[in-house]
Amino acid sequence: MSRITELFSRKKGKILNVYCTAGYPNLNSTLKVMKALQDNGADIIELGMPYSDPLADGPVIQASGTVALHNGMTITTLFEQLKNFRSNNTPSGDGGGFYLPVILMGYMNPVLQYGFEKFCADAAAVGIDGLILPDLPQYEFETEYGAIIKKYNLDFIFLVTPETSDERVKELDALSTGFLYAVSSSSTTGKDKDFNAVENYLQRLQSLNIKNPVLVGFGIKDKQTFEAACRHANGAIIGTAYIKALEHSEDVEKATKEFLEKIVTP
Repeated sequence: MSRITELFSRKKGKILNVYCTAGYPNLNSTLKVMKALQDNGADIIELGMPYSDPLADGPVIQASGTVALHNGMTITTLFEQLKNFRSNNTPSGDGGGFYLPVILMGYMNPVLQYGFEKFCADAAAVGIDGLILPDLPQYEFETEYGAIIKKYNLDFIFLVTPETSDERVKELDALSTGFLYAVSSSSTTGKDKDFNAVENYLQRLQSLNIKNPVLVGFGIKDKQTFEAACRHANGAIIGTAYIKALEHSEDVEKATKEFLEKIVTP
C-alpha cells in the first residue's frame, strides 16, 4: 500500500494537499518549507518542479517558479536536496524524518530532457510517492509512460475538469492511482471560483462511482473554500494562497503555521 493509499484509508475526509515550489523562496528553502507543512497540518505535500512555460499555473505560481529557476533549481538539484529526506540525516541538516506522502508536480519537457525512466527511478529512490504531469496525454500514458511509472511503484494522478465527459472521467479514474485531481474549473490556478457551480460538478463526479478518492484544486484559498470543497470530495489542494503567504514573509515556519492554522483549526 502506497503512502497515499494508506492516508486515504486512514483519514476519510478533509485531506489537505498543499502545493509548494521547489527552490522557493530560496534555493535551499525546499526542505524547510516541506518540514513546516508537515509540522503544521498538511496531509500531502505537492512539490512543484519549476518550468519556464507552466501552462496550468496562474501568475503567482508562475512567478514563484521563475524565482526558483533564477535561484538555480533544476530536477538534478531537487533530487540532491531530497536525498535521504525520509531519514533523519538529511544533507542540509533539516532533521528529515518525513512521513507525509510527497508528490512531484511538473511538466513533460524538463522530465523528458532529464530522461523519463531515470526521472522515475530517481524519484522512487529518494522516496517520492506519486507524480502529477498535466501535459502527459492519456494515449502516451497508456502506450509508453504508464508502464515505466508502475515499474517504480509511483502513483500517477490525472486531472479532470467540469468539461471532461463522464466517459473520459471514468477512463482517467481507471488509469489513476492515489487519487483523482478534480480541477474546479477550466482555468489556471489562483482564480476565484463560483462554488455553487463547483459543488454541482463535484456531485456529478460522486454520481459516477469512481474508484479513486477525489481532491479538488484551483481556487481553494481559505477555510471557507476548503470546507466547501470537502463537502463533496475527500479533500482539497491549496497552492496559490500558500505561495502568497511565503512571498510576504521572512520566516517560512511562522508563515506556514499562521496560514495553515486558519484552515485546519476546528
